Amino acid sequence: MVHVRIRIIKKDKYQDYDIVYVVTETESFLINKSWISVFGEIAMVQEPDSNDFGWGENTDYSCSYCWLMLFKDGNRIDLHIQIREVMLEEYTTDSLTVPLLDKDNILPHIPPANDKDYWIQKPNKSKYDACCNEFWWCLNNVVKGIVRDQFPYAMRMYNEIVHKELDRMIEWYIGTETEFSVSVGMWGKYFNKYLPADFYQLYTKTYSNFEMLWMAIFAACELFRTVASEVGRHFGYSYNHSDDDNMMKYFIKMQSKESEF
Repeated sequence: MVHVRIRIIKKDKYQDYDIVYVVTETESFLINKSWISVFGEIAMVQEPDSNDFGWGENTDYSCSYCWLMLFKDGNRIDLHIQIREVMLEEYTTDSLTVPLLDKDNILPHIPPANDKDYWIQKPNKSKYDACCNEFWWCLNNVVKGIVRDQFPYAMRMYNEIVHKELDRMIEWYIGTETEFSVSVGMWGKYFNKYLPADFYQLYTKTYSNFEMLWMAIFAACELFRTVASEVGRHFGYSYNHSDDDNMMKYFIKMQSKESEF
């Protein structure tokens, strides 16, 4: 018994194919995995459920398994097999799912595929305030890392902590402009589609190497201030200008002291 479903996103020539086969058992597919070559000439495979690299320590192979496959022609398939019980738990959890084949009529009814599950969510005041607070506060750690010449720390603090809050605020800004009815994709990959051109150009300047990090920081501050003010105005949330002003003065002071360390 094999039933096939696929996850649909907007088509382009670089799109991946996320395919799930619902099977009666998984063992026969795992005894000899070479059968996956029927899809094409494989360049590389990752098996996130395998325990060969310690990833799949808690995976129950009798229930499901996954192959991530890149082919030499440039196509990619994320291929999953799962038994019926797992399918029934997961099938309705992704609004982008499309049934391709259901020979035994076991797939539950689902509405036509759409990306509603991935739309930007409206922030409450607590989340809005927390985002602003985290952005401005954690930047002080970044600038300390710069003046101390602590390259790994400064870059990771900026890219992994501070920039995440900037991205979050940008998502909310896009939501206010689209009535929270769109998805910006994983890690903002569609920002260029929904941001005004001048905002997106400024956004690209918020990324940098270590030598240009001060410029990236000030670009990030300018953009965050702009979009956070707009988001706050949209929802009637008060933007904390005091934190903004005080931290900007601190950053400028620290920049001037960088040569002293």
